[in-house]
Amino acid sequence: MRIHHLNCASFRKIPPLREEPAAAAATRERAAVCHCLLIETDSDGLVLVDTGLGTADLRHPDRSLGADWVAYAQPALDPGESALRQVVRLGYAPQDVRHIVLTHLHRDHTGGLPDFPGARVHVHPDEYRAVTDPSAAHHRHSLDRFMPAHRTHRPLLTPASVDERTEWFGFPGVARPRGLGCELLLVPLPGHSAGHAGVAVRDGDGRWLLHAGDAYMYHGELESTPPLSHPVLEPVQQGAQTDAAARAGTLDRLRALRRDCADEVTVFSAHDPWEFARLAALPA
Repeated sequence: MRIHHLNCASFRKIPPLREEPAAAAATRERAAVCHCLLIETDSDGLVLVDTGLGTADLRHPDRSLGADWVAYAQPALDPGESALRQVVRLGYAPQDVRHIVLTHLHRDHTGGLPDFPGARVHVHPDEYRAVTDPSAAHHRHSLDRFMPAHRTHRPLLTPASVDERTEWFGFPGVARPRGLGCELLLVPLPGHSAGHAGVAVRDGDGRWLLHAGDAYMYHGELESTPPLSHPVLEPVQQGAQTDAAARAGTLDRLRALRRDCADEVTVFSAHDPWEFARLAALPA
């Protein structure tokens, strides 16, 4: 497999924190990103992990995303950042994206779904139930954040299959997307949404990448001691989370994973621009 790191939406600029011990890795202001993966496979076509904002969002942001959200997030609205445009620039057609795997169903992760209407969309079964079952806990909270503009085309939303016997580095409840032959897993990282999950995939060197979605938003939450959240990003977490205690527990487990398994796993979040710059090999 070949894995591409894509920024599928730039948002408001955020400064690095001066009190961070590792500040040398984050020395200048950067725009927050929507870090997505595009995976080229031999048997499954293209697999997109999260979608960022879509082309319709960029044309009609207030209508598609919500005016209040747009005012806070300050998206750049650059059509060239859409997953659709980036797939085409790599020499592929939109229909080559056969599978989309989502960390969760919030607007900045689902905007590109209408650009790939034929793709099967995989989510953790807890996230699937939260948006499809009116009796599920957090149903209204979950559905309100899965924007109508991103689901009016009736995406092929599919719950992944959980094997209770399968763990990933000690994380239980791991799910496998149905119909995917490549080594890719949905790893429960609860707290941010009802069924929030990381996406674990092996890179070309045999190491694991863990796209942790919005389990954290700033690298200082994992890398610094004591952990440092970012004052621009923390209100987003506070406003979106479904379970504060579960989110805190997820962060503890991710810190332990990064500490104990750094030779085997690279962890990154959806919105940290310094992490994206490192992984996409952008200039410092």
